[in-house]
This record gives sequence, C-alpha cells and structure tokens, in this order.
Amino acid sequence: MSALLEVDAVDVSYGDAQALFGLSVTVAEGETLAVIGANGAGKSTLLKTVAGVVRPRRGDVRLDGASLSGVPAHRRVGRGIAMSPEGRRLFPSLTVEENLLVGAHSRRPGPWALDAVYALFPLVAERRARSAANLSGGEQQAVAIGRALMANPRLLLLDEVSLGLAPVVVAQLYAALPQITAQGTTVLVVEQDVHQALAVADRVQCLLEGRTVLEGPADRVDTAALSAAYFGVDA
Repeated sequence: MSALLEVDAVDVSYGDAQALFGLSVTVAEGETLAVIGANGAGKSTLLKTVAGVVRPRRGDVRLDGASLSGVPAHRRVGRGIAMSPEGRRLFPSLTVEENLLVGAHSRRPGPWALDAVYALFPLVAERRARSAANLSGGEQQAVAIGRALMANPRLLLLDEVSLGLAPVVVAQLYAALPQITAQGTTVLVVEQDVHQALAVADRVQCLLEGRTVLEGPADRVDTAALSAAYFGVDA
C-alpha cells in the first residue's frame, strides 16, 4: 500500500514548550493507525499538525507525496483531511443537522451526505432537529464524527473518541468504524484507551513525551511491552 500521509521528522512547540521531537508517522491508503499514549504524549498535537491547526518548526507533512507546508487548515479540508476534534466542539446553538451541514462546506464529492451519516448513526437521525447543546456526550461525539465525514475526507482524524464516555457508548461509536473504512477512508485515531485502539487498528504507534517509543501491527504487538512503553517504564 502506498503512503497517503507522511509526517516527516516534525518538531512542534507551543512557545518555549516543545511537544513533538522529530516525530515521524506514516499512514497507508486505506489503513487505520492508532496513536496511543498518556496525557501530554503529543497525540492531539500530532493531529493538529496534520490538520494545519499548528505548524511544525521543523519537518514536513505530506499528503499523497505533496507537501502541505503553508497550506492552511481550511484548504487541507478541501484536499481531503477532516478532523473530529477532542471535546467535540459542536456549535451549541445549531441543530444536529445544521452542525452536520457545516462539515459539508468544502463540497468535496464522495459517499458521505446526510442520508449516509444518518444510516451510520441512527440516533443522530432521531436527534436531527435537536439543539447540539441538548445532546449527551455520546450523541455529541457521533455528530462530531458525522460532521467530519460530511467533508468526504480521504483521511479522517479522530481525536480521543472515548474521552469522558461510558465504555458501552465508546463501543457503539467504534462499531461504526468498519463502515467508514469500507468506503475507502483512511483513519488516524488517537486514543488513551489501549484496548479499544488495538481492537480497531491495523497498526499502533505509542508516543511518550513527543517521541515514538513503540510501533507495530496491532494484532502482533506485545501487550506487556506496549504497557511499559505507554507509561515509560522498563518492560
């Protein structure tokens, strides 16, 4: 499989605080890569770098071999990168359907429209006329994922899907992932929940303090070594 996304030796800082140190990540077309790590590992910073929300001080991000240096976030959506951000970040005064339609502003062609999102998340369809402010956390997360899909991305970025949600709700959300990838969408998901990440991913990459400390196929990674890498201790 050819690489759709290449993050090449990026350094990213917030002021004087460096978050990523020469980090490299490659995601093949059609692959699901889970990036895991504890709080402060640099997972969300990685996604923001890919999405164009933050810019690396060094290194490069490439989509289909073309550098995204200097390409602003809204232009990256048009090129096929969409993110469901940590904390959902819906527009609380808008209805569910209005929030979904915001995601379609780039007008990229593809399989995802309102009907497809409603078929993927039936509960979202039932809540379509409800204000986003009056949704549960799980409902908000489903809408946030649906909004990203409305951009018809080639690369879907999922930031902390499980954060603050009950395990049964998380399982329901991740159960939709095979239907998303079946449409040819490549997925980069960051997670604190190691077991959930291993269950949905083709490969896993563990970060610690902005660096890769372990990576490999999700179905063959040694769980003891992964746990040690996650917490930064000797196996």
